Amino acid sequence: MKTRITQILGIEHPIVQGGMMWVGTADLASAVSNAGGLGIITALTFPTPDALRAEIERCRSLTDKPFGVNLTLLPSVNPPPYGDYRRAIIESGVRIVETAGHNPQEHIDEFKSHGITVLHKCTAVRHALSAQRMGADVISIDGFECAGHPGEDDVPGLILIPTAANQVEVPLLASGGFGDGRGLAAALALGAEGINMGTRFCATLEAPIHDGIKQFLVAGDARATDLIFRSFRNTARVARNDISQAVRQAEARGEAFEAVAPLVKGIRGAQGLASGDPQHGVVTAGMVMELIHDIPSCRELIERIVGDAEAIIKGRLAAIAA
Repeated sequence: MKTRITQILGIEHPIVQGGMMWVGTADLASAVSNAGGLGIITALTFPTPDALRAEIERCRSLTDKPFGVNLTLLPSVNPPPYGDYRRAIIESGVRIVETAGHNPQEHIDEFKSHGITVLHKCTAVRHALSAQRMGADVISIDGFECAGHPGEDDVPGLILIPTAANQVEVPLLASGGFGDGRGLAAALALGAEGINMGTRFCATLEAPIHDGIKQFLVAGDARATDLIFRSFRNTARVARNDISQAVRQAEARGEAFEAVAPLVKGIRGAQGLASGDPQHGVVTAGMVMELIHDIPSCRELIERIVGDAEAIIKGRLAAIAA
């Protein structure tokens, strides 16, 4: 499949692994890139900019294919040193960056001044248009089905993707709810030129999380997620577990964020991913769990998705059109 996405990113298949906290390491990113997609390291997974530099070099030792780095900008009382992480990315010679979150203008400006291709991930068309004006080369539009932060508009992909395609001029990645060949074919039909997957890549052999968490994702279905932080206007979709239920109950009682902060600490979520206990902390996952039935290698998964999409386009859809 040749699209503007494959041409701009220099990849074989129009499939991108989105940035994921604690999961986006060189192990997963290199496996996705070696399979013909675009793997992405998540910068803030690493405690310091120097640790990120080391991970970028480790990824280079594992693949000679293109890969990127994610830099997510989130509101925080004590924000990380974004400028230092940005500098580490630039000085490490990374050629592709995925930005996400609040106002990426200064980061896009700096990345673009160094000839870096910028993908910006957002959840609303108005934000996509803003990022395009800022200079983003690719927009990843994230529907309500997605894992993580779907925004506050609650617009599902079936509406959001074609709406974005009607207005956004740069190449579009469809994100949120994608995990098989039918999804890739549908995304192309809706006007996107590739797909961005997160949860589906967590259930692969190379994902650096415990098999107990992978099996938890396989066992889940479309009803097995919770929306938390709605009362704080920072909605997040996560897998339903003891932690997500406790957070929802606290929000229903009108409690402040400080009451749930110990439950949702990032380090607690990381511990759960490492130990295999799906009840220990927040497990970020999307409704695409319904479509996850196995734990293949990244290569097996990508080849299956592309092969199934091509069969649908050339077979069933072509026959219907004929």
